[in-house]
Amino acid sequence: MKSSSIRKSFLNYFADQGHKIFPSSSLIPADPTMLLTGAGMVQFKPIFLGKEKVDFSRAASAQKCVRTTDIDQVGKTSRHLTFFEMLGNFSFGDYYKLEACSWAWEYLTKILSLPIDKLWITVFETDDEAYQIWHKQIGIAAERIVRLGEKDNFWAAGPTGPCGPCSEILFDQGQERSCQRPNCGIGCDCDRYLEIWNLVFMQYNRDEKGELHPLPRRNIDTGMGLERIASVLQGTRTNFEIDIIKPIIDLVSNLAGISYNHDSKADVSLKIVADHARAIAFMVADGIAPSNEGRGYILRRLIRRAIRHGRLINIQDAFLSKITDKVVEIMGGSSYPELNNNHELIKLTVDKEEERFSQTLRQGLNILGQAINQLNIRKTPIIPGEVAFKLYDTYGFPLELTEEIAAEQGLKIDYNSFNQLMEEQKKRARAGSVSKDGHAKIFVEDIYRQILEEFGKNQFVGYQKDSQEAKVAAIVVEGQLVDKATESQEVEVFLDKTPFYSEKGGQVGDSGAIFNDSGQVQISTTQSPIADLISHHGKVTKGEIFVGQTVQAEVDRERRISIARNHTATHLLHWALRIILGQHVKQAGSLVESERLRFDFTHHQPLSVKDISAVEQMINEKILQNHPVRAYVTSIDYAKEIGAMALFGEKYGRFVRVVEIGDFSKELCGGIHLGATSEVGFFKIVSQSSIGANARRIEAVTGKGFLKEFYKLEKLLNDVSSSLEVKMEQLPGAVAKLKTELQASQSQLQKLRAFQINEEIKKIISKSEKLNDTSIFTYQFSDLDMESLRQLADKLRAQTNKSVVILASKSNGRVSLLIAATQAVVKQGFAADKLIKQLAGIIGGGGGGRADLAQAGGKLPEKLPELFAISKKILKEMIK
Repeated sequence: MKSSSIRKSFLNYFADQGHKIFPSSSLIPADPTMLLTGAGMVQFKPIFLGKEKVDFSRAASAQKCVRTTDIDQVGKTSRHLTFFEMLGNFSFGDYYKLEACSWAWEYLTKILSLPIDKLWITVFETDDEAYQIWHKQIGIAAERIVRLGEKDNFWAAGPTGPCGPCSEILFDQGQERSCQRPNCGIGCDCDRYLEIWNLVFMQYNRDEKGELHPLPRRNIDTGMGLERIASVLQGTRTNFEIDIIKPIIDLVSNLAGISYNHDSKADVSLKIVADHARAIAFMVADGIAPSNEGRGYILRRLIRRAIRHGRLINIQDAFLSKITDKVVEIMGGSSYPELNNNHELIKLTVDKEEERFSQTLRQGLNILGQAINQLNIRKTPIIPGEVAFKLYDTYGFPLELTEEIAAEQGLKIDYNSFNQLMEEQKKRARAGSVSKDGHAKIFVEDIYRQILEEFGKNQFVGYQKDSQEAKVAAIVVEGQLVDKATESQEVEVFLDKTPFYSEKGGQVGDSGAIFNDSGQVQISTTQSPIADLISHHGKVTKGEIFVGQTVQAEVDRERRISIARNHTATHLLHWALRIILGQHVKQAGSLVESERLRFDFTHHQPLSVKDISAVEQMINEKILQNHPVRAYVTSIDYAKEIGAMALFGEKYGRFVRVVEIGDFSKELCGGIHLGATSEVGFFKIVSQSSIGANARRIEAVTGKGFLKEFYKLEKLLNDVSSSLEVKMEQLPGAVAKLKTELQASQSQLQKLRAFQINEEIKKIISKSEKLNDTSIFTYQFSDLDMESLRQLADKLRAQTNKSVVILASKSNGRVSLLIAATQAVVKQGFAADKLIKQLAGIIGGGGGGRADLAQAGGKLPEKLPELFAISKKILKEMIK
């Protein structure tokens, strides 16, 4: 039975049992406390917690999940994966244990036809109700029902909150899959008894004291791993041989030129590459970009682990995007259309990250390899924290990778010194970044929930109006609810209805004033501390304001229009970038202010001057054509049908707001916009930058901001033309002339430098020494770079068949050191890399290289006389 058929049959079965079928939610959860979606219940968490009211009480889904808690076990066991699909059915205060157990049993034994004599049941040790349901009502023999403790059969979301006993259904894979220990049985971690379905009975709430209290509404949360049940039905030994993973492993095997199931160590790498490629493709498709923090770091770590394991099985060329291509081929289509829709983006992201990491990998492996060799010589089993930190901090080599390689060599890391260095770095970072006001605003969420519960949702009327009569519902001063606020106090004001737009979706909040005859509050910004509540932040500038008063709420119209210009322009920019650069471009963030706009998007390289010019021209043409801008609310299904673009990772409800510009741009957006494109004025890109390996940022201006930029550039050109004493239109010719003169001067300087070097070579040769039949050239320079030292060394080595060259240069309190030797000397046993390691410590540095050429850097130039003296002593021994 194919995996796609299992997924379909599961959803169909529970649809027949009255469940509403939900598509998989994004791997970016709506819950800000979670990095990734790791279970089927995540998209239903607000319903379980009673924070969201819905018109259904049963649901089922096939949810894509990513978990990395057991990443070190992936490839080593038969069942651990970072990416997997979780089949689940859920009850929100509807059915309970009897139905959950009965349907699970019926589905497994009647629909999937699993042999009953292979199935075992576990229940929580004190859950007599579940035991009786399985034994008395479903008819499972008592000896096939096993009671287990809290570790195995009690589920909790955390130390406090909803929790409850659970019941697992296990499949006996046979004696040959046993660990063969005498006590092997249900609950053993080996592969014989495979857990295929977990039924969680959420019936308690655990308080701060750890005490359990019955929930007023009992829920059901079940999960069955698609890969596990597919493995059982397809008769494979591991999850990795099922129909949606084995073809990926076959491709990796072909690229590596090795066979699967032939070498256990190589098999681990094959499995890791295949598994990680699945996670990578789905994460990128859901809008996650590689970065150094949060979920972006998890993605980067998966990419880097996959690349390293590819190298371990001798795949030397770029390969990872070929594997993700296979993932898209297998998993795309009707099940997960986001893979096909973002195929180009997946490919670009993976290729760019692999190119970037390959260099890091080479550098890091070289440095780590040298360190491990030294440890092996000294017979020391611990890698110094300084080495691990340098790899991490200077070269971007992940600590996890250092840990893996160390473990493979039987070594450990000195975490104490590593953590100490990390803490020192964090202190430096903290000292270098101080917020504008010196402190962070902390929302007192309980107060906001109290306001929401007492007064209900704020009514937002800002799409139609910029002024509104309203009633003051609540006032907060210094985190406390108050009845009134007086002149000079900083306040948060809550109204029953408001025209003020609260900061969200990248658009800043409105400013303006709230006033009546008794007082006035100048509003600096508007925010939503929790959903459905709008907070007006400001200062009482006159009189006083009371709860219950009627006031006039008036938005700063001029500022709002400037913000709207920039917001409409971001939609035009998004449209133009996708045409000029390609359909892989997706919005990855934005900031819409009155002065400027900032737009982040997925792309792998800087925009050329030609690209920027083309984008600006397209946008300004659409502005001049005066296309209408329309906004309307519709169903999410219709919005998808008409091709309206949505933000990556954003969670949308059943109804959404669509903003259309002409007939060429459709995006889901809740922001404030203009009525027509001509109101934007003109559009100009002022900068572009990188914000990650596969993400770019554009900053641009419109309206008054455009005029300000225009006048600034005009003044700059006038200043330059005045300085060069030419007319503005003659500037290109004048600059070209200056460039030619500069090149001529540089050429003359190089000739003089070459003459100087030749003179210095003569001086070095005249001061050379002989050790046996080997010439020894040593010399100290000032302000020479390493490339110049290498050129000098090559010329000196060419003077004689047998020679050793030691050159140093000091500059700005630093030392550059280079040692070179001819091949004839190397063949006699001389090694420049060994000598430089002995000398580098004298100048407070380190280095490395080859037997014929090595280099080092240091911070103690005053030690150079000592270095040259010691080098001659060592050379005598080496040459001898």
